[in-house]
Amino acid sequence: MPITLEQAKQLTYGDIIYSNRFTNADGNSPIRWRVNGQVKTWKRDPNRIQIPVKHGLYDHAYLCHGDVADSLWKSITLDLKDCELTEDDAIKAIKENITC
Repeated sequence: MPITLEQAKQLTYGDIIYSNRFTNADGNSPIRWRVNGQVKTWKRDPNRIQIPVKHGLYDHAYLCHGDVADSLWKSITLDLKDCELTEDDAIKAIKENITC
């Protein structure tokens, strides 16, 4: 089950999230993203969040929910439905997407 909005708001610096859409070069293990900053929320829209994440040395992205995903960012934007909290859940979701 993908990350919910409440779970995303609870993430802190250093937490690991797993992609349920993309895999590493081996084709089996999901890509890991590490939270690289604090959760940004908006006062006017509490359902709108932005979380900076990092993969490896050079890949940076934002885990977003709400209107932020539609803005003109020069980096990658990920949606909450693209990530899992545990590696096992991400592997199950990847296997389900391959069979469909």
